Amino acid sequence: MKRESLDRRSFLGTLGGTALVGPALVSPVLAATEKKNEAKPTRIAFIGVGSRGTGLLKQILRIDGVEVPAICDINTAHLNTALGIVKERRGNTPAGFSKGPYDYRRMLERNDYDAILLGTPPNWHTVMATDAMKAGKHVASEVPGAYTIDECWNLVRTKEKTGKHYMLLENYIFPRDNMMAGNMIRQGLFGDLYYAECSYAHDCRSIRFTKDGKLTWRGEVKKTSYGNTYPTHAIGPVAKWLGINRGDRFVSLVSQMSRPGAALRDYTARRFGPDSPAAKVNYIAGDMCLTTLTTAKGCLITVHYDTDSPRPASGFHMVQGTRGCYNSRQGVYLDGKSPTHRWEPMSKYREKYDDPAWKQFGKLAQTSGHGGGDYLTLLEFVNSLREDREPMVDVYDSAAWSCIVELSKQSIDGGGVPVEVPDFTNGKWETRTT
Repeated sequence: MKRESLDRRSFLGTLGGTALVGPALVSPVLAATEKKNEAKPTRIAFIGVGSRGTGLLKQILRIDGVEVPAICDINTAHLNTALGIVKERRGNTPAGFSKGPYDYRRMLERNDYDAILLGTPPNWHTVMATDAMKAGKHVASEVPGAYTIDECWNLVRTKEKTGKHYMLLENYIFPRDNMMAGNMIRQGLFGDLYYAECSYAHDCRSIRFTKDGKLTWRGEVKKTSYGNTYPTHAIGPVAKWLGINRGDRFVSLVSQMSRPGAALRDYTARRFGPDSPAAKVNYIAGDMCLTTLTTAKGCLITVHYDTDSPRPASGFHMVQGTRGCYNSRQGVYLDGKSPTHRWEPMSKYREKYDDPAWKQFGKLAQTSGHGGGDYLTLLEFVNSLREDREPMVDVYDSAAWSCIVELSKQSIDGGGVPVEVPDFTNGKWETRTT
């Protein structure tokens, strides 16, 4: 297999040898410094190998030098499938753990791996991540990283106390056009940034239920919570573009939502019957939640969250500056370069501004999910371990983005009142660099 690595010096060379720092200048390094004959493998254990976890397992095994010594899942069918995948790809059968929901703690006692990857439902992310860091393991967590403000602070304080690396596996940062937009921002093409829009609009109704009409964990979330309960896919890219936690930070938030469960109730009545238990569930989450964030430097961000409307996936990301705009729905406009009042396709600027990571790894990435984001997200985590550095999406990002879950609910409870966003960096955002 071809080695999927990139020397740090050669990578920086593609950026003109410039060390990029400050707000909005965030570039994923994605550069491994491994030597060709390096003997030590990168050893990562998995907790949670359902459909999502299994997909991540398959992708991470595409990266040369990654080994999976142990896997935990309370569903033995899922566990056995995952064990078989590793056996097929690597020739070894990992140790399996499935004796109840806390058997992962027994797995954490092992010393034959360095990091864990969490593919479990979100309500387990914080407790498993903090347990792992306390056990001396680095962590990669699926999204969101937490549901409550207390959980966000717990992640931050545990990471700071243990010194372990933590990465939120936010893959919407890594698709080609989003990374290219970031590269154009670093080159100053859009000028001074002051506004962004983003959304996660994706019809998830079918995966809120089992085939017989019982609620999955995704369905339980709509029944027991409301507000923006899945914010990171939308906010992640624009937060990186605006330099959040690295030169700027969120300071306040306002949220509102539509009436609870209208689209979901209609769907369940048609799918399972109007008298079915599924159709009688009392959902408290609105079908649409709209959130507005302000930053310390006066930027404004709107976030759309809608996962139950009957329409194809239609998420978008947009960033506006004094010299131009990137809009994933329409293209790019550069003041003084683009035809007046006309959008241009990103492909026109691809050759000059394509992100170096896509130039290097594009053929490998494009075969993975989420527009290539899955592969590049995992590659970034693996390389952060190999270089013993903080990953691109760190614990402060996880907390700042995940806290939107609880804060959006607080704002809705108050009738759309502004609520303060905690500074999880404790002031370090003003001097933190890429």
